[in-house]
Amino acid sequence: MDSYLIQVNGHGDHAPVLDVHLKTNGNSISLGKVKGRKPRWAVRASEMSKKTFNPVRAIVDSMKVEPNPKKAMISLSLGDPTVFGNLPTNDEVTRAMKEALDSGHYNGYAPSVGYQSCREAVAAYYNCPEAPLEAQDVILTSGCSQAIELALAVLANPGQNILVPRPGFSLYKTLALSMGIEVKLYNLLPEKAWEIDLEHLESLVDEKTACLIVNNPSNPCGSVFSKSHLQKILAVASRQCVPVLADEIYGDMVFADCKYEPIATLSTNVPILSCGGLAKRWLVPGWRMGWILIHDRRDIFGNEIRDGLVRLSQRILGPCTIVQGALERILHRTPPEFYHNTLSILKSNADLCYAALSAIPGLQPVQPAGAMYLMVEIEMEHFPEFENDVEFTERLISEQSVFCLPATCFEYPNFFRVVITVPEEMILEACSRIQEFCEMHYQGAEGAQDLECDK
Repeated sequence: MDSYLIQVNGHGDHAPVLDVHLKTNGNSISLGKVKGRKPRWAVRASEMSKKTFNPVRAIVDSMKVEPNPKKAMISLSLGDPTVFGNLPTNDEVTRAMKEALDSGHYNGYAPSVGYQSCREAVAAYYNCPEAPLEAQDVILTSGCSQAIELALAVLANPGQNILVPRPGFSLYKTLALSMGIEVKLYNLLPEKAWEIDLEHLESLVDEKTACLIVNNPSNPCGSVFSKSHLQKILAVASRQCVPVLADEIYGDMVFADCKYEPIATLSTNVPILSCGGLAKRWLVPGWRMGWILIHDRRDIFGNEIRDGLVRLSQRILGPCTIVQGALERILHRTPPEFYHNTLSILKSNADLCYAALSAIPGLQPVQPAGAMYLMVEIEMEHFPEFENDVEFTERLISEQSVFCLPATCFEYPNFFRVVITVPEEMILEACSRIQEFCEMHYQGAEGAQDLECDK
């Protein structure tokens, strides 16, 4: 083996130029003159970190308000069904986790895309004649958020653009901008139960469009697209040759008078990456188990997208192995009545909240059909002392200790979002306080006009 000796010829302690020689096995090799410099600290945040921006956190963190100390805080802002304890997961789900842990079989590393048996379990759960799936079509991820991240990363390059709903889940924009991907916002229509403005959607497509994100059922809207509307969305994607990234984390979380259609079951030629997970339907968001389902019956993605997803999954080496060990039992043994009971509670809360808010002057809630949310329009002309929805919700916190997310967080000003997973008595109390707040600040058309003249 060669031995190395570095010889440095310099003069004094502060030689500006160093003559460096490398000696190996008796032979001297000159590396030439090297400028010496005093090392300095120069640690800077990466460009990716500087581009990462979460609008929800930015807006909420800037709301420097204190709740009314005389009233207990009621938070209707966080989409976590576990917060209040009224929506526990099923005992079968918990037992599956305990058995996986006790077995000792899942303490090591799994393949980055997930255990083969777990991928088979997910494929079997979602497989149907209209959208067949095999284990090779499933990538397991650390929650649905990572599924969305990997899907975006494999479909889009820096400089390309993606089509994102407005109002829509803020994570799409957060992830895209951090990757150097442009976001184009297409409009949803509250007067049509939040259907997509298809004409506006299609007008945004250009040669740099990498994918269309479709979120159904919707966060923040609580809407569920009909079969005919989904077919129209697919028609746009087909005409424009744009693949679909389907965020279906709330899949099957729809109320009794509505039907959920996975978009892949309606597609004959549009390739789709469908993202889902355990978080919402099984009420365990902290378990961080998600998946990507690859639907590509015309082989448009080919091996390239599949191979790309595998490579990207290797960056963090897959989701929690304990949850993977419990996955098959969770999917196939959770009793149907658990899902029915959850939806019954959410439907009751949604109806209660919608009825109460509809009776308040100056507010126009939009009836939800699924998921965990309800959007409410603020008729700002009747609340002229407030500049926007952020100021409205700030004052609601400070006066009534009720926290609703301003829809500016979702790129849709002058609305706010209500989470309907809280216990019924809290919904009633919150709606009562919102009514008191609105009655105190509401002004009819004449009063608003007088105030405008006083400015």
